[in-house]
Amino acid sequence: MNASPAPAPLGLPTPTGSRRVSINTAFPDPALLDLPWHIPLEEWPPEVLAAYPRGISRHVVRFAHVGTKVVAVKETTPHYAQREYGLLRRLLRMGTPSVTPDSVVTNRFTEEGEPLPAALVTDHLSFSLPYRAIFEQVPSPQTVELLVDALASLIVQLHLSGFYWGDVSLSNTLFRRDAGHFAAYLVDAETGEIYDQLSRGQREYDIELARTNVAGEIMDLLAGEHMQERLEEVGLTPEDVDPFEISDRLVSTYNNLWEELTAEESFALDERWRVQARVERLNELGFDVEEASLESDDTGQVHLRPRVVEPGHHSRRLLHLTGLDTHENQARRILTDIGQFGQALYPGLPEDLTAQLWMREIFVPIMEAVPAEMRRKLESAEIVHEVLEHRWFMSEKAGKDIPTEKAVKDYVKSQLSSRPDEKDIF
Repeated sequence: MNASPAPAPLGLPTPTGSRRVSINTAFPDPALLDLPWHIPLEEWPPEVLAAYPRGISRHVVRFAHVGTKVVAVKETTPHYAQREYGLLRRLLRMGTPSVTPDSVVTNRFTEEGEPLPAALVTDHLSFSLPYRAIFEQVPSPQTVELLVDALASLIVQLHLSGFYWGDVSLSNTLFRRDAGHFAAYLVDAETGEIYDQLSRGQREYDIELARTNVAGEIMDLLAGEHMQERLEEVGLTPEDVDPFEISDRLVSTYNNLWEELTAEESFALDERWRVQARVERLNELGFDVEEASLESDDTGQVHLRPRVVEPGHHSRRLLHLTGLDTHENQARRILTDIGQFGQALYPGLPEDLTAQLWMREIFVPIMEAVPAEMRRKLESAEIVHEVLEHRWFMSEKAGKDIPTEKAVKDYVKSQLSSRPDEKDIF
């Protein structure tokens, strides 16, 4: 693994001379100095903490207010704090879904002069939830399946980037809603390593560890008395969720996706259409082919192998057309609606102009119809997706097209008003 450069020192004096501390960061913010670094993290006062749901961790972890933002603080050793900070910085530069590292805090002491652990500070991932909080909201086998599908996709992306996780689990992952699915983000990189390319053995060890950890986490989740009560409320029992079937699904989803993204495909010279067909299949999965090898041999066979695949095909396309920064399934859903909108109202109009008209006539009116205090409940793209789905169900029930204006009003009243604020869940 290549060593990452250490973050730059903040270089500012502490408010109180007796409370010395060192803060290394790439994003200098004097508000970091306001946190009570002279107190053990588990004893931090409520007035500095943000009561967000936390996953299970071997370390003490707390969410805290820093100026206008919220950060996650994890106590660990100086070595592991610096190491994980460097790994997260490299993953950030590679565009891999993970939390953003903020700083490393060392040289912490109590007011009596006793040493305290170092701390790794990362930005809180807005609108994200740990798997336990999501399953508690919607306790069903389908919820767990969607979560492990998202985790499998994340593992594939990490492995394509050369990242060996070493501790794959639902607990080390955060999830955001993504148009009826979930997008997964790496949270804990403490055991990770970055290589130019992973060996098959490294990948298989990671995925087998994931199989074991996920099955154990689901069994632990189902054993909780509170979770059993939640399942009873929706007419289910713990036996309705099979931890081993779920963990096997994770492995098969990973293997199928990895095979589609990386396997060599052979065909005859007169079947060159299969090149475009492979590219289109990868696009449908949400990946672009950045580089591929295409070779012919003496038998007349052509061998195609994708060499570099980049996730985010639909989200990049939507960003180019509209400026909306979304997850992949959200982008896919919105692009579909833009296409249907153009065919119905502006046939023959170029896609970029159609997208701008869709923004003006569909997106903006939807968001304007949502009361400001409710816009923290979900990401904007997720609200739009749910309104479009709600409009479809209303139209199907009525047997005719329901205007978007009517659909969004009904959605706000019947669904959104009762949802928790996922940007800030207390």
